[in-house]
Amino acid sequence: MQNASIFEDIVVRCVRYAFAQIPANVGRVFFSKWVVYPFFRFRLLRHGYLTSPIKYSEIDRNGVRGLWISGDGPEHLEKPDLVVYYVHGGGFSMGSSYFYLEFLIAWLTMLKTKGFRYPAIFALDYSLVPEGTWPKQFQETRAGYRFLCEYLDDGSRICVSGDSAGATLILSLLLRNEKIGEPVPRPGLAVLLSPWTHLVSKLNRNTPSDYLDSDSLHRYAQQYAGKASVEDPVLSPGLTYTGWQVSAPVKGYHIIYGAEEVFAPGIQETVKNMKRSGAAVEMTREDAGIHAWPVVDLFLADSAEDRLHGLRRMTEVVYIKMGPK
Repeated sequence: MQNASIFEDIVVRCVRYAFAQIPANVGRVFFSKWVVYPFFRFRLLRHGYLTSPIKYSEIDRNGVRGLWISGDGPEHLEKPDLVVYYVHGGGFSMGSSYFYLEFLIAWLTMLKTKGFRYPAIFALDYSLVPEGTWPKQFQETRAGYRFLCEYLDDGSRICVSGDSAGATLILSLLLRNEKIGEPVPRPGLAVLLSPWTHLVSKLNRNTPSDYLDSDSLHRYAQQYAGKASVEDPVLSPGLTYTGWQVSAPVKGYHIIYGAEEVFAPGIQETVKNMKRSGAAVEMTREDAGIHAWPVVDLFLADSAEDRLHGLRRMTEVVYIKMGPK
């Protein structure tokens, strides 16, 4: 809060009020394709683009829905040397891949600049609460990952990523993979933004700076769990104490979070459990950061340097772990 501009402070306060007071079925309208896509086109026009400089297309195959972002569609003869599998946040109750389109296009551009020859991003759209509850979202996340593994014939070229509830689904995917039949190949790397590690917990604490509200989060968690228990360690990965090494991506985990966000204590506890289990895990802790700060900064920060700070860190992590040698 002390580092925010007046504009940033006003927006965060408004979002905090909306998150705590406005029902999710109303809030989800503002994150839907039909609202955010015109806003995305408006931002393109502001910068002199009539069309997006990076191609993207909708995919709907065998229950897998989302956006494919790259120079060409997945039918292109040349297979990507990197695919980022991104699962969006939104408390399982709101959000869409279109809300993250500008963020993901910027990330793809950075990956190309860094040296990846033909990177691609697949951003999953999954069923939102109350239309779907556990295990619906998990099954869709798993189906999306299997689609990419079959497309590439290789899991090591996949970087699984996501923010908030989306990062939680990625952790559930990895933890559950070793416990069910026909496990899919492990991905190359996991880069997770502010994962919701403990669905309902005293570790989720409101802060003066963050826009999340713990009471609303716990209500969303109960709705997401449905008939399942919020204390199931697959639904709530922060409750898992062992097995992190077995289920870890080939190059391990990298978790990015803000020191001033509601989930900070839970994330720190989860990282301790990961390390005790022998998993390779690294962290980026932004001292003045709030929840999912790389995404927030892209839209709210004053300067280009600040807007892209989080994306540059994410790109650097992927390049170091999975980049061309």
